[in-house]
Amino acid sequence: MRGKRITRRKALKSAAGAAAFMIVQPHVLGGPGRKPPSEKLNIAGIGIGGMGRANLRELEDENIVALCDVDQLYGGAVFGSYPQAKTYTDYRVMLEKQKDIEAVLIATPDHTHAVITLAAMRAGKHVYCQKPLTHTVHEAREVARVAKETGVITQMGIQGHSTEAVRLIREWIADGAIGDVTEVDAWCVDSYYPWGHEVWSPASPQRPTETPAVPSTLDWDLWIGPAPMRPFHSVYLPMKWRAWLDFGSGWMGDRGAHTLDPVAWALDLGAPTTIEATQIGQTEEVHCIACVVTYRFPARGKQPPVKVTWYDGLCAPRPPELEMGRKMGDSMGGAVFRGTKGVLMCGTYGGSPRLLPESRMREYKRPAPTLPRIPVSHEQNWAQSCKSRQPASAPFDYSGPLTEICQLGNIAKRVPGTLEWDAANMKITNSPEADALVRPPYREGWKL
Repeated sequence: MRGKRITRRKALKSAAGAAAFMIVQPHVLGGPGRKPPSEKLNIAGIGIGGMGRANLRELEDENIVALCDVDQLYGGAVFGSYPQAKTYTDYRVMLEKQKDIEAVLIATPDHTHAVITLAAMRAGKHVYCQKPLTHTVHEAREVARVAKETGVITQMGIQGHSTEAVRLIREWIADGAIGDVTEVDAWCVDSYYPWGHEVWSPASPQRPTETPAVPSTLDWDLWIGPAPMRPFHSVYLPMKWRAWLDFGSGWMGDRGAHTLDPVAWALDLGAPTTIEATQIGQTEEVHCIACVVTYRFPARGKQPPVKVTWYDGLCAPRPPELEMGRKMGDSMGGAVFRGTKGVLMCGTYGGSPRLLPESRMREYKRPAPTLPRIPVSHEQNWAQSCKSRQPASAPFDYSGPLTEICQLGNIAKRVPGTLEWDAANMKITNSPEADALVRPPYREGWKL
């Protein structure tokens, strides 16, 4: 509800005088179209130069009280947009010194997601963390555990999960629109070749030998965080870290977290039993140019076993039910669900779901909605959930297992053969080499 603006002078002239001013409703003091301070969430942003900047824009109706970035040039460009916010280089200092912070937005490189997220949750802060939630399987398991233990409100940055489209996919599949789903193809057509993220491509898949000076505006030691130390070089940042194994999760974690989201949710996937991959271009330093990762998931309740295949840097096979002249997915990728009674196709974020062929879509009688809709953005959904103390759209108890799926795929790209996954014991049982990647060691001085 929005009230009319009441000034201090008018309130003091009212019959109740000063007493009336003291008991006036908080929403009135906020003014038309604005939330009052008492109804806003105090948010800190950590890693704000890239996607964090976009996330903060969605949260500007709240109180942005602190900003933190190890790169005072790249991240610092955002500081001026929020002059009321205190600024920091080290998130640990921020969490220790600024006690008015209620919630934390994290959009740092993948390899520091877990340590920062855990520090924030243990400090009692609600957390929004960009995808993928973590850089390793063990981190994903631990982050989900601590989220449950602390009871804070959490959200992973998979914006598609708050859309109408992913709800339609889950509802249609539950309605039996394509029967029992036995196979899914999901894909991302983008590639890291030449190695690097989009236009910021280093020329070689090997670690550079040059050791340029660290910019005075960058805390390189803190940027490296729990990863093995290496000399600074501009091929790693900003954004180019996504292609490097020590820092990023490749397209499997970048786009896979989005595209596999409607698959995992609609089919209640849980954990796979086996994972295998073929790839080209993978080295000990960088993610591959392209790959095909195949997961096998067991039966879940009434749902049969399902095979899920991820195509990275490639397009999945075109389903024969898709008419000539019609596009597969969207410009970035998509997913095709194959069931015993038909086929469903969607875009990268679950967008534009359609039954195939189009004649099947026209004749399908859609079921009544059974899932609650989210009328605000993914970030705003989290902020509202923090204040209502109700679960957000993609909490860590959901997004943690989704992240495990993505990171198991990254392990399979690095170790040949079919890997057998014991989810209960968090162990790859038939490959010590692959199992060591489930929980790689941290640099000395860092721990979860």
